[in-house]
Formats: sequence, C-alpha cells, structure tokens
Amino acid sequence: MLIELFNQGGPFMWPILILFVFGLMICLERVFTLTKASLATSRFIPKLNKALKEDGVDAALNVCKETPGPIPEIFHAGLSRVEQGIEVVEKSIENAGSVEMAFLEKGMIWLATVITVAPMLGFAGTVSGMVKAFQDIAAANNISPAVVASGISEALLTTLFGLIVGITIQILYNLFTARVDGIVINMEESSINLIDTIASEEYKKD
Repeated sequence: MLIELFNQGGPFMWPILILFVFGLMICLERVFTLTKASLATSRFIPKLNKALKEDGVDAALNVCKETPGPIPEIFHAGLSRVEQGIEVVEKSIENAGSVEMAFLEKGMIWLATVITVAPMLGFAGTVSGMVKAFQDIAAANNISPAVVASGISEALLTTLFGLIVGITIQILYNLFTARVDGIVINMEESSINLIDTIASEEYKKD
C-alpha cells in the first residue's frame, strides 16, 4: 500500500525520500555521538575530581586523556595551563568550550535543511500535480473526477509525504537540541567547579 502511494505521488517523491534517508542517517550519528558524550561525562567528573585532589594535576590530565568526549577535552585544555595562572586556565577552557560546542552541533544544520526543504518539495509536487490535473482537463475537454483524479492525487500525496518527513526530522532535531543544551549546562557547571578547585588550591601540587 505504501509503495503504491509512493508511486502515485509522482517524481517529487524521490527527492523527498532521499532527504528523509539522509536526515535519518544524520540522526543516527547524532544519537550515537551525544549518547557517548553523556555517558562518558557522567563517569568522568567524579574520577577527575578524585585524581586532582589526591594525586595532582598530572594524574587529572591522564584521566582527561583516557576519557573521550567534549568535557574531558575542555578540562585538559585548562589543566595543562595551571602553572600559567587561573586567568589563563579560564581562557583556555572558554576557547576549548567553543570548539567542543561546534562538535556537539555538528550535522544540525543539515537536519534544519531537511526540515525546510522536504515540505517545500512537497508543495512543489502539489503545484506540479495541479498543473497536470488542469492539463488533463484541457486535453479531455471534461471536468469529470476521473480526469483530474490522478493529478490531484499526486498533488496531495507529495504534500503529505513532505510534511511527514519535515515533522519527523523536526521532532528529532528538537530532541537533539535539548540533549546538547543539557551537555552544555553540564560542561559549564563542571568547568566552574574545576576553576574553583584550582583557585582554592584544593589539590595536590607536584
């Protein structure tokens, strides 16, 4: 049934389908990347704090190197410049945070493109279908439902599928945005705690 409806939708169904597959591929990559970042971070913070306070900066740096994810990268940038003063540490964390933010938002622009373009292709298919319907009317010199059914069906189906793709990817986009926001908040809180720990010198100096 679905394949039949797809075929009835006309040529604009193919680019809509390609956009949908493309969007889903990016969504799968985002799920993997953001989930991995969240899980790594939840285990990383307690381990880092313990290493910093008990064994010093070098041990904390090793923890950062052994742990993948955005927050370990940010903390590594700050801890590697402890000897240069707290202001340098703060600046290093800020700069690294900007880079990691770009990593977390990777691919989101393409999802936004799918959300915008898929419905537009659907509307373009609608116009194409209506043009076909009027051409059929002109050719048959008859306005009976049987003459215009094919063109109208094509018009409605492309709009339907384009909206389905756009709505589906929009929902996933919003979920990813919320997840990124949560990771960013965690990054900011953890960075503040790290800076406070360094500033108060509550760690073992080599």
